[in-house]
Amino acid sequence: MSEIPTLRRTLTLRDLVVYGLLFIGPLAPVGVFGVLDARSGGAVALVYLVATVAMGLTAYSYATMSAEIPRAGSVFSYASAGLGRTAGFFAGWLVLLDYLLIPSVAYLFTGIATNALVPAIPIWLATGVAIVVTTAVNLAGVRLAAVVGLVVLVVEIVLLVVFVVAAVVVLVADGAQRPWLSPFSGVSGFDFTAVVGAVSVAVLSFLGFDAIASFAEENVGSSRIVGRATLFCLVLAGVLFVLQTYLGALLTPASPSGSSGQVFYEMLRASIGPWLAVVVTAVKAIGPAFSAMVAQAAVGRLLYSMARESRLPKQLAAVDNRTKTPWTAILFAAVLTLVIAVWAAGRDDGLDILVSIVDVGALAAFTLLHLSVIGYFRGRYKVLAHLVVPIAGAAVMIAVLALSSTTALIVGVIWFAVGIVVNLAGSRASGARPVSR
Repeated sequence: MSEIPTLRRTLTLRDLVVYGLLFIGPLAPVGVFGVLDARSGGAVALVYLVATVAMGLTAYSYATMSAEIPRAGSVFSYASAGLGRTAGFFAGWLVLLDYLLIPSVAYLFTGIATNALVPAIPIWLATGVAIVVTTAVNLAGVRLAAVVGLVVLVVEIVLLVVFVVAAVVVLVADGAQRPWLSPFSGVSGFDFTAVVGAVSVAVLSFLGFDAIASFAEENVGSSRIVGRATLFCLVLAGVLFVLQTYLGALLTPASPSGSSGQVFYEMLRASIGPWLAVVVTAVKAIGPAFSAMVAQAAVGRLLYSMARESRLPKQLAAVDNRTKTPWTAILFAAVLTLVIAVWAAGRDDGLDILVSIVDVGALAAFTLLHLSVIGYFRGRYKVLAHLVVPIAGAAVMIAVLALSSTTALIVGVIWFAVGIVVNLAGSRASGARPVSR
């Protein structure tokens, strides 16, 4: 009987934080700033503050379970341990919908931004090239991917620092376009319902921090490092989001003109200078590709873990003997991402379709994550960590899920139905062993 192949432990706390921040993207609010500003009545910084607290509950549950179950399957492994194999499969299956679509969305962002800078390059071509390049990096090994990711992340953070400094200089010299506290209170007064509605959109900016847990078999040191990286990444991203949206709101007219997706860029052009708007666009053409690289690596580990437990075809559990990467799972994810992203690139509504359904799988899986904490620690509860936090977290996830679009919910139900078929087929394949290359 052949030995089950394992992944190589090379990732430090810094590497895990880099992966998490890359997946989220320090500049994530730029694209949805206008939407959130309009929905919240100008209280966009408050929206991200509330969203940070809400997603912090999920990050805490991830940290709790990753310390107990240090395996690559993330929520699949946690739900399996806390709720049983069937619930574990569906947790993994639901989050798989999120993991499969997020890379397609991110690569499509790269294609769109590249086409905006160089119209001669078709969106589908730029999207396809980005997928090929980042897949090659992922196949070369998790260590190389972490180094490349760090370089890209540094560039994004430097650009964010430039914006913060430039914004402060403009505010000191010329004053604000809105009242100084309006990013937290609203331009025309506080509207609780509007803020809550906007939070349901803002939480999408955080999706991806959970990918850190999928590298639980590749970190060095204590199993608690994954949890620490998850919490640190979530808090740091929240601080960056609140800061940039606060400054952006102060520099934006109370009634901005133009499309909602362009509000932040128009603010940069009008308040700071066209050069910064161009640079931000260029970075937004590069950054999402590497966010997608992390997403692709994460989905590869999820597929590998589920196949290793005979819940998916065993071929997806193959590990390269030299790089110790789950190569068949990564290639499968890359091909599927390529097909979805290029299809979406050829449609005017392709991006809208993907974005409308990308959060359903994650929110449903997060709900099962919180329930798995309650199930795993039954009989030995710590009231705050094992009851209060997961119950509150599950309630928030269900509330946000209820605000999802009808299209997204329909796709989620169809995906769940397909999962029932896959689970029935996989449950018959017992005793299967993964293969190595």
